[in-house]
Amino acid sequence: MSHRLTRRALLRCAQGLFALTAACTASAQKSNDFAVTPAQMQSLGVRLLKLEQPAAIGGQAFPARVVLPPSQEYVLSAPLAGVVDQLLVSENDTVQAGQALLRLVSPELGELQLKLSEAASKGRLSQATLKREQMLFADGIVPQRRVQEAESTAAEDQARQRHAEAALRLAGMDAAAIKRVAEGGAMQDALVLRARAPGVVVKLEAKPGLRAQGADALVRIADTRKLWLDIQVPVDRQAQIATKGASVTGVDREVTATPLGFGATVSDSQTVMLRAQVTRGAQTLRLGEFVQVRVPFASTEEGWPVPVPAVVRQDDKAYVFVRTEQGFTALPVTVLDSAGQSVRVKGALRAGQEIAIGSVIALKSAWLGKGGSN
Repeated sequence: MSHRLTRRALLRCAQGLFALTAACTASAQKSNDFAVTPAQMQSLGVRLLKLEQPAAIGGQAFPARVVLPPSQEYVLSAPLAGVVDQLLVSENDTVQAGQALLRLVSPELGELQLKLSEAASKGRLSQATLKREQMLFADGIVPQRRVQEAESTAAEDQARQRHAEAALRLAGMDAAAIKRVAEGGAMQDALVLRARAPGVVVKLEAKPGLRAQGADALVRIADTRKLWLDIQVPVDRQAQIATKGASVTGVDREVTATPLGFGATVSDSQTVMLRAQVTRGAQTLRLGEFVQVRVPFASTEEGWPVPVPAVVRQDDKAYVFVRTEQGFTALPVTVLDSAGQSVRVKGALRAGQEIAIGSVIALKSAWLGKGGSN
């Protein structure tokens, strides 16, 4: 009998707890509902936004500096000591491969041409001697040793000529001019230095009258067909940024870039560098300028994009005010990410519902006056 009474008492206790829990839940739900008439909405200036469907927001905008990959810049140096006679380009000029950049007057150029002329003359003489010795040997007039000596002399003279030609090529003389000197033609009084590849003249180290030594930098040329963007991202935002398979886009430029990765250091302003390679629109960018780019978020969780003013906070929780027949209900949501004036939230929202996006502070006051989350 006592055992049966105990079971009956436990059952009544469980029923009481269930009723109490349901009452608390209903009370909490009821406390998040508050009445607002259409007239009050109009006087308060409440504006509504109709939810359509969950979607991603465009990402966060950050400043980025246009930089040049190291492999895209080359320096035109003085191949010989001399004096810069004339500049044929200016800074920021676009140049093509083979285009003349400057004239360099060099005494060393004359010496190199003279060496080639002498080597070519000796080579022609040794070739003629070799042919004569071969004819005399064929007639049995001279021994074979004479032919072998002539062949050795001709080979040495030919090697000297090739060496002299290579020295002029390294100095920047074109093949036609080298051939003309080797054949005994006129020599050049100045060396014309030309661009090795297309690009933009980013800096002129030389000026007319400059006495340059061998290997001195004269012109810096950048191939701007391939550029990088160094994007400054706050450290606390790094985990939210997508890099793998993502695409960075320009805010006010028709530019697209592919993220390469984050830098290993943090700046004094607590930003970390995200480097991206420009894949479209490089021609609209200039080296060193800052542009605004939009970087996508890493989160793929489904959420609702809403304006920032639509979200209010109370007791460390986020809420949006959803329109009901009697007024509004404060619906708790989770903020997934934000960008500019948009924020993406997750909660018990449905397509077709209307949320408040204007005079939200007034609605919060009405809600808290009703009881709210307190």
